[in-house]
Amino acid sequence: MYRVKRKIVGLLAVIMAVTAIPATAFAQYDLSKNEYIDVKKTPSGKTGENITINMVFTNNTGHDLDNVAVRFDRDIAEQEYSATEDADETTTYSGSIFPFEISSSTFDNKKLGNIKSGSSKSFSLTARVRRDIAEGYYLVPLEVVTDAKTKDDGASGKPEKVNIWITKSSATTSSGANEGTISFELGEGQNTPFGTYPEVMNYSMNVRNSSNLTAFDVNVRMGVNQDSTKFPFDINDGNYTKHFDRIGGGETISIPYSMMIRKDVYSGYYPITFNIEYRDSTDGDIQKSEETFFVKVQNKEKEEATKEFNINDRTKARIVVDGFETNPEKVFAGEEFELTLHMKNASESVPASNILFNLESEKVTDSAVFTTDEGSSSVVVNSLGAGQTTDIKVKLRAGAWVDQRTYGLTINEKFDSPEYKNAEEKITVNIPVKQVARLNTGTIDIMPESIAAGSETNIMFPVNNTGKVLLYNVMVSFVGDSIQQSSTYIGNIKPGETQNVDAMITGTTPTADDGKIKILITYEDENGVVSDPIEKEVTLMVTEAEETGADNGNMGEEPVDVQPTGFAKYGKILIPSVVVLLAAGAGAAFFIWKRRKQKKLAAIEDINDEI
Repeated sequence: MYRVKRKIVGLLAVIMAVTAIPATAFAQYDLSKNEYIDVKKTPSGKTGENITINMVFTNNTGHDLDNVAVRFDRDIAEQEYSATEDADETTTYSGSIFPFEISSSTFDNKKLGNIKSGSSKSFSLTARVRRDIAEGYYLVPLEVVTDAKTKDDGASGKPEKVNIWITKSSATTSSGANEGTISFELGEGQNTPFGTYPEVMNYSMNVRNSSNLTAFDVNVRMGVNQDSTKFPFDINDGNYTKHFDRIGGGETISIPYSMMIRKDVYSGYYPITFNIEYRDSTDGDIQKSEETFFVKVQNKEKEEATKEFNINDRTKARIVVDGFETNPEKVFAGEEFELTLHMKNASESVPASNILFNLESEKVTDSAVFTTDEGSSSVVVNSLGAGQTTDIKVKLRAGAWVDQRTYGLTINEKFDSPEYKNAEEKITVNIPVKQVARLNTGTIDIMPESIAAGSETNIMFPVNNTGKVLLYNVMVSFVGDSIQQSSTYIGNIKPGETQNVDAMITGTTPTADDGKIKILITYEDENGVVSDPIEKEVTLMVTEAEETGADNGNMGEEPVDVQPTGFAKYGKILIPSVVVLLAAGAGAAFFIWKRRKQKKLAAIEDINDEI
């Protein structure tokens, strides 16, 4: 028990010592050692709050990577605190601090999908910073995995790291929300300062501590910039920092400035950035805040110096679409296609450089018609001389839900010419999108199913348009060896509607096969092109035609007068009578069936008309 207590006390001492380490003691990681991951700007966060790390993944392997994912390295996190006992039973700290709170989703995969060789993809990871760590730089361990199909699987790749900067929050709740955080407001209760070149611009800036806490050791530092388009004043002093020992909660101070307006500055409003450093107690850690204050200056107009573009300006390059094609030639909804744009610099003498083409799809109900499954919809071309042409290719997919019509794709251009920078133009191309025509048939009824040669039968069934396009000039043909070939015109069928087929078919010769009759359905598209026939089948048996007249075997002979007895006595009367009654019954049944069928079809048509 004594040794366990010593270990616990030793571990607590180590943790307290680590949290007391100053910021400069944490080494920064050299990102050039990473194979895949780069961070353009070091992320910063506060203890107890969420931090988002924005990164770029680049595939420099020379081959494509499938199902790429990135996650926090759980193995390093689990080894955060490792202690070993030496011969003197002293405990030493030899691990690294994992700066984030660990939850059930902390180490889930961030899926990036398939990344081709030489391609890059931006992504981010978010986590909550631990409350018990000190201010400073921390290394975040990452793990790159491939073949990741779920949130936690994948083949491990090379471990990588990124740096983050952490500052202490003044106070945090259990949920990580700030309580009593000091904040500042600039320029309250005053008009925007105004100055005219070449006069000196004298003005004051109000700074209010908008919290209820007193800020100590406050430094208000003006952010200067040598670019006259971003900072309108001459930089005459080496330091534009104003110091205040304290600014009470709710207190407002006024800071005076005397600035010389630059000669080459343009008229307009300029945002001036101020970095404010302060402490929330006399011995507290330094905290930082960035605020913006606007000033207005009057000098030469921007149009005179920059010659902004207009429709009459012929001295900049003119990049136009010289043509385009799609592969496949016909674009169908829901299918991927490759678009090739022939971009031409139509200017006779002005070249273009640093050209950015960004493709923007037309939207329907706030959804883009054309999207990219992978890669980017932006293409960069380094240069394009006068009169030259270049091809840009991009793979797109048309939405499966769109109607059949033409949709616009806008090419947003941004480029430089020798005399002008950041010229912007827009060009739109129209891409026809087709929908696949679809139809089906309902139950095919035939009555009667067997007829004699020379007789007729009735065939009825519905034709349903189940697609999203109009079917023009629908035609139904009946083909068979034992029938007279015929066709029935149905007309146009709108999407979602039904038309009914009711045709009379005549038998010609007795059936010599299985009695299959082909039903061929065709339609036309909007250009009058006839579709391939859709084939259905129905069984119809045709028998020999019934013979009429006297029996040829008895011709020329006198009838023998024989008196019938028993059943034979009444056979000549009963048998013809039964035949007549059966024929009449069959005819009546057929007539009743057909009348019921016609009423049913009429009811269906009424329902369609109401819809």
